[in-house]
Order: sequence, then C-alpha cells, then structure tokens
Amino acid sequence: MTSFFIPLETASGETRVAATPETVKKLSSLGSEVFIEKGAGLLAGFNDESFQKAGAEIVCLTSNESFLRKSLIVLCLSAPNQELLSKLSHGSVLIGLLAPYGNKELEASLKKKGLSALALELLPRISRAQSADALSSQANIAGYKSVLIAAAALDRYFPMLMTAAGTVQPAKVVVLGAGVAGLQAIATAKRLGAVVYVSDIRLAVKEQVESLGAKFINLPKEVENPSESGGYAKQASEEFLLAQRKLLMDQLADADVAICTAQVPGKRAPNLISEEMLDKMRPGAVVVDLAVSQGGNCSHTKPSQTILRKGVKLIGANDLPRTVSNHASALYSRNLLALIRPLLKDNELCLSTEDELIDGSLISKDGVIRISQVFNSGGGN
Repeated sequence: MTSFFIPLETASGETRVAATPETVKKLSSLGSEVFIEKGAGLLAGFNDESFQKAGAEIVCLTSNESFLRKSLIVLCLSAPNQELLSKLSHGSVLIGLLAPYGNKELEASLKKKGLSALALELLPRISRAQSADALSSQANIAGYKSVLIAAAALDRYFPMLMTAAGTVQPAKVVVLGAGVAGLQAIATAKRLGAVVYVSDIRLAVKEQVESLGAKFINLPKEVENPSESGGYAKQASEEFLLAQRKLLMDQLADADVAICTAQVPGKRAPNLISEEMLDKMRPGAVVVDLAVSQGGNCSHTKPSQTILRKGVKLIGANDLPRTVSNHASALYSRNLLALIRPLLKDNELCLSTEDELIDGSLISKDGVIRISQVFNSGGGN
C-alpha cells in the first residue's frame, strides 16, 4: 500500500499545505493511506477534522513516529527541515518545490538517507505537464495579488472616474515580463480599470498581451531578440537589456505603477529598472518586484520590505501565494495529484525515467543524485 505524508510546513512565513480534504479523498480512493501532521492545514483554512473525514490519519511527530519507518511519499511545499529528513526511511520520496538550485544541504540529506526527490521547478514545460505545473499555478496568484498590493499602496485611483468634481484619469501600469504572473497582473489591472503597458524580451507574447487589452512596448530593433526555452524566457544579453532599458525609461517616467515579474529559473533576475529610471518616476508611484528573492528586477528592492525612495514606494513582494493560502493550497495540491496519479501502478509509485516528466525533475533516485548541475548551480540569489 502506498503511504503519503503531508507535513506541517516549517519554512518561515509559510501558510500553505500540500494537500486538501479534496485531494486526500482522491488519494484514499486509490487505496493509499494518507498521514497528515497535526495542524498542517490550519493556516490554509483546513482543520484536522476535515482531513479525517476525507480519510486521512492525523499524526503528531512528538508522540508517534512509527509511521516514518515506512517508505513514504512526502508531499510538501518546500523541502522538510533536517530533523524530519533524518527520520525518513530509505526509499522515501520527496515531491515539492524543493528549491534545489545550489542547495547543498538538501543534496547531502538525499544522499545520506537514500531518498528520491522530484523537484516541481524542473518539470518540463510541455502540454502533458500543464495540470501539474505548480510554478504556473502559484505565479498566477502572485500576479493577481501584486496588482492588489499596488492599488492599495498607490496615491491614485486605478479606474477613470467621472465625478461632480471633475474627471479622474486612469492609472498607468507598466508590467515587466509577460509570463504567467505578468499575464495575470495585466488581466487584474485591466479589470480594475488601469491603462496597461507591457515590456517583455519575447516578441512572441505580443499577441497574448494585446488580447488582454494591454499595449506592448516595442522591442529594441537594433539588437537580436531573445527567444525562449521550455516555456521560459532565455537569459538576454546585457546589450539587449541596455537597449530595452532605454525604451522603458520614458514609459516609467509617466507610470503610476510598475509590476516586475521577469525571472529566469536558476539564475539571478535581470535588473530592468535602474537607479536612473527610478529617479525619473514621479513621487507617489509604486514598484512591486516579484523577482526580489532572485536579486530583483528593480534596484534597491528587498524581500518582504517596502522602501520609500525619493517618494517612490519599492515593494519587495516575495512569497505572495502565501497570502492567498486557501486557494494556493487547493491549486498546488491538485498539481501534485495530477502528477502522482499516472505514476501509481498497482498502488505503487513508479519513477520511470523513460517518462520525460520524471526524467526532467527527478533530482535524486534512492540517494543517487541524477541532476548534479542543479545542486552545483549558484541559484538565483
């Protein structure tokens, strides 16, 4: 019988959980046993009783660790802490957003305990993987919430309003990056009535941007345009980024809000808003930087901080999905279920590397590191 364990997340500030009563019920219906650590879902709006009704067993690690002697499939948001990893049995499997880039501590634990690990960050961006794409489901939330944060911080309305005191012009929002987060930011800003301009290094996204009612900022013509790889934008050359910044300068000078979403997995985020560009933004303008944990798209932003620089509010907006914990958990747990279901053969998890989803994301198999270049990467910081 396949056994799943969903731990209480221990990362600072984490509010999400890797399973919901909905997904627990579906796992139980497949003949699996599901262990949920006591209180794991409380911050996401799911109490222990709701998990029990769905078929899970609630466990408390301080009083009962016997179930850890089984080979477990551990479903998590981020990698469990070293204390829990040290207690897992050989052959257990971790599945989650494990942040493997440059994570030597995780690599050592996987080797020492003989664990397998699937890092959802590494799932190939192919059509078959869409339902399991946790990066996209969480980025969608981040894009939505970034606009709400900007609207709350801005000293103006977002929509155009016609009042007895005169007409109020709509806010101008510039979105940097038209990936999943960027597209959701565009859609949300448009729903709130703003005029939206979009900058992206990929000309291919222009049609998507315009279909949402936004205006695409033309790319530098004198420099070769970057393409994309596996659904992600490739790292642009410094020459291209310099030309792009020149085009952005005038747009940002008139902007009320800038939403920064440009990231490259495993690499430092490109700096798109320089000090010179910030100097030209009006006092009262707002910059929300979703790439801040990878170094930031905007100069001077810091994780989880709001900095007032010459009247411009710089908001380091990392971990926004945690602020929408109920829906973020629901979507994430469905991503996990979509990945796991096809892998269960006769109620046993089959990690066949002949499957391109597994081959691309299985960083460790029974303690043998398969994708060492990920752990040797400098990461995005």
